[in-house]
Amino acid sequence: MDAVADDTLAAFASEKYLSLETYRRSGTPVRTPVWFARDDSDPAMLYVVSERDAGKVKRIRNNPGVKIAPCTIRGTVKGQWLPATGRLVDGDEAARGHALLDRKYWLRRLAGSLRPDRRASQQIIAIRAAGQA
Repeated sequence: MDAVADDTLAAFASEKYLSLETYRRSGTPVRTPVWFARDDSDPAMLYVVSERDAGKVKRIRNNPGVKIAPCTIRGTVKGQWLPATGRLVDGDEAARGHALLDRKYWLRRLAGSLRPDRRASQQIIAIRAAGQA
């Protein structure tokens, strides 16, 4: 990892939200504040959850190039933007993403206990910082 990536990834450690910048077909950026979880076994990997039919999922399907930055709940960016790659995942990797997000956010665990079928409508997005193996 280079020093800039180390600093930026370290900035996510104590954050609850990241701004996910995806791109429309026209190239116009769209920024969305989202919950995320970092994978302890792969520190360059972050997981985000979204509804399967959300715009960000469609945009990542069309263009996996994204940018991420730590932000507030309202999307105010608090750090450097980092280029990354988004990937829609299913199966065991999606289950891992759900587990990491559940561990980090108690409200998500509560919602999951009230509506256990909710995961069927959700898409896990794996985000890897650019330049990271």
